[in-house]
Amino acid sequence: MPYRVAFAGFMLESVSAVPVVSTKAEFEQRMTRGAELLDGFRGTNTVAGGCLDVLEAADDVTPVPLLQTLIGALGPASDEAISYLTAEILRALADAGPLDGIVLFLHGASWAPGYPDIERHIIDEVRKAMPGIPLAIALDYHGNVDSRTFANCDVAVAYRHSPHTDMGQTGQRATEALMRILREGRKPGLALCKPGVIIPSILSATRLEPLASVIAEARAMEAEGDCDISIMAGFSYADSPNTGMSVLAIDWDGQEAAEAKVRKLAERLHDLRREISNSIEVMDVAGALTDLEASPGNGKPVVLLEHADRMNDSTYLLRALIGRDVGRVAVPFLLDPETAELALKAGEGAEIEVAIGGKSSPESGGPVHATAKVLWAGTKSYKVTGPMETGKLVNLGTTALLDIGNIRVSVVSAFAFGVDGDPFYIFGEKPEDYDVIVLRSKTHFRAFYEPASDRIIVVDTPDLGPADVRLIAFEQLQTAQVYPWLENPPLTN
Repeated sequence: MPYRVAFAGFMLESVSAVPVVSTKAEFEQRMTRGAELLDGFRGTNTVAGGCLDVLEAADDVTPVPLLQTLIGALGPASDEAISYLTAEILRALADAGPLDGIVLFLHGASWAPGYPDIERHIIDEVRKAMPGIPLAIALDYHGNVDSRTFANCDVAVAYRHSPHTDMGQTGQRATEALMRILREGRKPGLALCKPGVIIPSILSATRLEPLASVIAEARAMEAEGDCDISIMAGFSYADSPNTGMSVLAIDWDGQEAAEAKVRKLAERLHDLRREISNSIEVMDVAGALTDLEASPGNGKPVVLLEHADRMNDSTYLLRALIGRDVGRVAVPFLLDPETAELALKAGEGAEIEVAIGGKSSPESGGPVHATAKVLWAGTKSYKVTGPMETGKLVNLGTTALLDIGNIRVSVVSAFAFGVDGDPFYIFGEKPEDYDVIVLRSKTHFRAFYEPASDRIIVVDTPDLGPADVRLIAFEQLQTAQVYPWLENPPLTN
């Protein structure tokens, strides 16, 4: 009889301080169930797509798709939503019939007030409901985890790259390890070690040195042994007891081999903590504009990265750029459903008075009041063509393209990553049509924009994702035990 392997996913990256809470209804709105998972994710560069690649290529496996809900990078979830999602996963497992294995796609940095470790909660509940069934977990590179997170699973792996261009490969790795357990009848050692280091997301790009060198060491260890190693950057803006970097490994040579590898790499991260924490230059708004005006792009756009924006609606750079002679400026995928609806009602060609952006929190900068011309308005969706989440369907809801002087803003009704050329292509434009592009990513934009831009200026603003993690108001994380608060922190697991 073929092995019956079920898979399900729940992914939310939470900024604890964002006042916008993701509810049960919002997760349900983004839910895909049963056979729809096959058609929706087959062939995509997503964890579900990678999992399907492995299961559907095997002669001895029957895939059992359960459910998946992907919210993205937003604020917290409600306790009710987490209780509901856990119950939905357990109900789907109970209804699936006899199972031989389970693969779960979880983020690692989800946050809700009543759950210090949401991923651990889900893993523990699944194990309780399905004792003895091998369980594999695929995680985001920015997950906050510790050894307790994985006490009740058999395999755990995370993305290796940020930008996350290897989502599909991560789904493959988790599923292949699960299948190895089923076919060989043995489990790998699973170990984790934390170097006691907290870094902002902008410093987690995996091509930045010296972090890149430590990751290269992990790849060398894998080449020499029978193991899978995940170096995880953590997510500083989710306030959990286990916030911070981790090294995670599964090793088919056993538990001691796994523990030796994660400790060695955690020690390397610990030793390089100061260099990792100072690997790129960060400017304030005034400094960035001075740099921009002194040295415009040479035939390619200059990227201004408003990285502290956590809800895609910060207005610090938009406000500062209005009236400045810096050429054509693009501000893609600004989250503002109210302005999108206003533009839709006014119609193409209309001039409207807008209060645009800055509505998610007081820290986002407040709305910019301006006169805008409506170039296009309607409902917009597309399939990702960029290197991250390739093939995934994105629904922007009501969308509008606006001109405010020399600045072109696309306003959307659903949170979406503006990290590649798609925000331009969907309107018949190209990134190179512009002299300046304002992005709100942290690392994901680099895969597309490092080669496509003249240069990248990282801009720190007073929003909820500061470059200096010491400005974050942590409550659950014991900051006195980690760097940069403690100069020489202990390693933990």
